[in-house]
Amino acid sequence: MEQTLPLLLRSRTQELSEFAVQYVKDSKGHFRIKTYRQFYDEVRYAAAGLMDLGVRRGDMVGIVSDNRHEWLVSDFSILSIGAVDVPRGCDATIQELIHILGITECRVCFTENQKQVKKILTCKDDLPCLGILITYDPVDDETETEAASAGMTVHYYAGLIARGQKREVLKPGGVDSEIDKGKRDDLVTIIFTSGTTGEPKGVMLTHGTFLHQLPSFPAVFETKPGEIFLSVLPVWHVFERAMEYVIIYLKAGIAYSKPSAPILLADFQNIRPHWMVAVPRIWEAIMDGIYRRVKAQGKIRRAFFNFFVSFGRSYNYFRDLTFGLIPNYHGRIRAVDAAVGFFPWLFFMPVRGLAVLLVFNRIRENLGGRFRAGISGGGTLPGKADHFFNAVGIHLQEAYGLTETSPVISARRYRKSRRGTVGQLLIGTEARIVGDTGQTLPPGHNGIIYVRGAQVMKGYYKKPEDTAAILSPDGWLNTGDIGMISRDNELRITGRAKDTIVLRGGENVEPVPIEKKLQESEWIFQCMVVGQDQKYLAALIVPVQEAMMNFAEENNIPIVDYELLLAQPEINELIANDVAHLINPQTGFKPFERIYKFRLIPKSFEAGIELSAKQELRRHRINALYAREINALFK
Repeated sequence: MEQTLPLLLRSRTQELSEFAVQYVKDSKGHFRIKTYRQFYDEVRYAAAGLMDLGVRRGDMVGIVSDNRHEWLVSDFSILSIGAVDVPRGCDATIQELIHILGITECRVCFTENQKQVKKILTCKDDLPCLGILITYDPVDDETETEAASAGMTVHYYAGLIARGQKREVLKPGGVDSEIDKGKRDDLVTIIFTSGTTGEPKGVMLTHGTFLHQLPSFPAVFETKPGEIFLSVLPVWHVFERAMEYVIIYLKAGIAYSKPSAPILLADFQNIRPHWMVAVPRIWEAIMDGIYRRVKAQGKIRRAFFNFFVSFGRSYNYFRDLTFGLIPNYHGRIRAVDAAVGFFPWLFFMPVRGLAVLLVFNRIRENLGGRFRAGISGGGTLPGKADHFFNAVGIHLQEAYGLTETSPVISARRYRKSRRGTVGQLLIGTEARIVGDTGQTLPPGHNGIIYVRGAQVMKGYYKKPEDTAAILSPDGWLNTGDIGMISRDNELRITGRAKDTIVLRGGENVEPVPIEKKLQESEWIFQCMVVGQDQKYLAALIVPVQEAMMNFAEENNIPIVDYELLLAQPEINELIANDVAHLINPQTGFKPFERIYKFRLIPKSFEAGIELSAKQELRRHRINALYAREINALFK
């Protein structure tokens, strides 16, 4: 295999020069094609333009933008000349930008639009190294003048391309020469994890960490050259970014859409994709949209549809028994499974065919008619969505990983997709399950997941102590996730040992800063933020009992007992107002970090039960003790 990502792109361009690599919407909403040759030429010109601006091998270059076709060009152009990109989305706060662009000493930064330019200009004094901004969309004269007075130069992306074209004419082959110098262990990117714990940690990833994953993906997708992937995830996140490299490796193309149901469904019809990579929330939204459409067709059709979906689930169960697709944790006997499943599977097959003909084919038509499979990552796929899509004949797989592993550790294979798992380990990847005393556990036992492989990061940028805390000298990474491994080398995720909460949209949330902020309230004594694999955050809150009692007396709220008092609407409104006041964008929190619901708990958390000896929250213990209350928050 080629030793760097630009070498991979050049190889694909030589082989597939007239194949489409990007499908980009024009001003009228129509998709236009960019071939591999056109894309590679644009990369070369952008890279030459960067060289003309003084960017050299090893330099850090920022990218502050959401999804657009120029993003991937910018990425490859930076990598082609041996520089390193530092990406962030448009939702980045000023504090995050100061830290991310400051610690990496970026002198050049790509920005999406005027809003992002202005955001950077507000913190220019904290970014003394940053002198050049390259914006995809034009900015007004006032903003250019403001940038100039701050010692910054604003260049347009189109101008960068023109600059590079001129340089390539005067000094042909300069970019290709730089591409040839690249090495597998060269740094590609520094992706910063959530900054809500204070200083974000920069994950250092190389060409090798991304390339290591690629040979496993022909078995995950089984694509043909020229097939189309629909792209909806933020590309600065490592999952989408890695998948776009996978798409190029698989000789396929990328069509850019939005994770909005009306836009997404329209694009399914227009571009007729074969594959889509998405987070659980998007798959749930598609499922809910299908159910809403069926519901609008009347009770009889709804009952008919529900029957066939339930039947599809039963059919899949017996098919999976027959073909050995039930996860094997404790020594299943495959021959017995096949004997049990074969005749029911055979018996159900004609009815299944009828369901496909009468019902399920219409769903496929709504997705363009060519859709073969989707892959879900960035959070745990709910079983309901997993079973639904597979029941209606839409192949849905699941992958697992971390930013620190570039990100993929395991993925379900297209022909051996075992539901209830996040798939087999990638080629050349090891995993072990570690118990409380540090012992390695056998298949079917819960413990902390440790992984080792060439996709594991080099470390956290300028944070050796944080790196040493999770990455051992011999290469084992503590994922912080709890799970088990099957006898077929497949992983199942059962919980989290670390604090980070991952929402269904793939957003990573550090609960501790939110909890500390909530405890600034005079009414809140203790709290724990919850929401793992949910659409939003919620919280268990232990109020200050004395303050609650005093408030009730002062406002003539009847006090029968304390637990009943906490159910009173006046008390809940009091807490809700403080929660909303403390957790919002004005206080430094992102929209997805908002607390949507909470439950007031009358009993304080105690050491030895909900708290450790150090008075820290025992999150898994609290999740178990208050499972009913937590579940009610997400209904």
